[in-house]
Amino acid sequence: MTSVIPKGLSEQVRALAGGEVSSRALVERALDRIAGTQGTLNAFRRVRAEAALREADDADRLLAAGRRLPLLGVPIAVKDDTDVAGEPTAFGCCGEFPPKTEDSEVVRRLRAAGAVIVGKTNTPELGQWPFTEGPAFGVTRNPWNPDYTPGGSSGGAAAAVAAGLVPAALGSDGAGSVRIPAAWSHLIGIKPQRGRISTWPYAEAFNGITCNGPLARTVEDAALLLHAATGNRPGDLHQPPPVDVLSAVRRDPGRLRIALSLKPPFTGTHKHLDPVVRAAVLRLAERLAALGHEVVAAEPRYGAGVGLSFLPRAMVGLWEWSGHVPDRALLDVRTLTAVRHGRLLGGRPLRLARAAEEPLRRRVGAIFSRDGDRDGDGHGFDVVLSPTTATPPLRIGALAELNSWHTDRATIAACPYAWPWNVLGWPAVNVPAGFVGEDGTLPLGAQLLGPANSEPRLISLAAQLEADQRWYERWPAGAPGAGPGGALSF
Repeated sequence: MTSVIPKGLSEQVRALAGGEVSSRALVERALDRIAGTQGTLNAFRRVRAEAALREADDADRLLAAGRRLPLLGVPIAVKDDTDVAGEPTAFGCCGEFPPKTEDSEVVRRLRAAGAVIVGKTNTPELGQWPFTEGPAFGVTRNPWNPDYTPGGSSGGAAAAVAAGLVPAALGSDGAGSVRIPAAWSHLIGIKPQRGRISTWPYAEAFNGITCNGPLARTVEDAALLLHAATGNRPGDLHQPPPVDVLSAVRRDPGRLRIALSLKPPFTGTHKHLDPVVRAAVLRLAERLAALGHEVVAAEPRYGAGVGLSFLPRAMVGLWEWSGHVPDRALLDVRTLTAVRHGRLLGGRPLRLARAAEEPLRRRVGAIFSRDGDRDGDGHGFDVVLSPTTATPPLRIGALAELNSWHTDRATIAACPYAWPWNVLGWPAVNVPAGFVGEDGTLPLGAQLLGPANSEPRLISLAAQLEADQRWYERWPAGAPGAGPGGALSF
């Protein structure tokens, strides 16, 4: 067997199937790197070292017997809002949580695909913020520059993948919580169609705004994890029609009409697109035009209703989830404020927010239809390109001492672009958009947005752009494949 450990998810799958490496070697390497970086990155809340090694040995026996599964023997991480049998699900909160007796549906599917779950990654309390810090676990740092956050709320998952601790991880996205850390950690992050990946044991998560999604270094790896995790079970409220994400990776997207959108939706609070982010998104727009696509400045018609539909669903979701916390007195005072708001917004406000969704889909979706044609050429847009965030990554602790109101304002100012697609339930993909900062170690991202069930088109376009930009060749210092320079050594 080779002494070189393959880095990417797809590479590891191929090496395992070809007998070039063992699952035990891959899992041991992942566990060693997790242990070696916990004191610096702090990406994991729970590590399943003994269980993962047993599962790796089981995978090696299956591989030796000729068994082949999509992820057989590959180490994967999941976020700490996802149930894994034998492990607590604390969702970033303090307190003693009982171990879960059953896997969530998505973990069951990952195991059925052969994946080895090595651990559960850090997330802020109840996934509220675009930074991953909290009294329950400390601070999770960005592998590119440890003075900055990897984002949130899937920040631990993003840090683990960016640093090469695992080849891919599953996060969740309720207001950009996969796409934001993907943007700030130089990764591909996919928010799939609502219901594409089951949220069971919950029929839906956070009143339909939250879904699970992959974080990976390449489009192929993200699509592979999405494929393995996809599926429903009886009781899921949202069960979209199947789509083929695997073949989309190698399919030419064709010539697309792309709307360049730089204006954030209305929130009633101050927002400003940082010039460095604007320039990065414009550079990607230029590359898309050079690849043969038509790129036109155009804005979705969000209106004020999209925010009014989001807020009750998010706040009520926080209130509902806080019922699982052993002692609410241990929660951050900002969390408690949100929980109180959620209790007030149940009932009629929540019903009105849910009723507004379909009119919002028609209004925003007009940009993809003939009715949304702005130039009179007989068709609308295929994809919307927008910033993923309005700013580069935030400094560690930048929001730690703020009260609830100022934290919300600062969060909206930094990340005003992602959450409308959670209200609509439609797919979105973050792609890397370059680096800024004095030493060039602060990643930026842009998102490709599509209408319902458009994951294949978005993945094809992202793969085409990736082949042109070759983002995956750059690693943070200390990660496998890293060259000289960088910000963090471990």
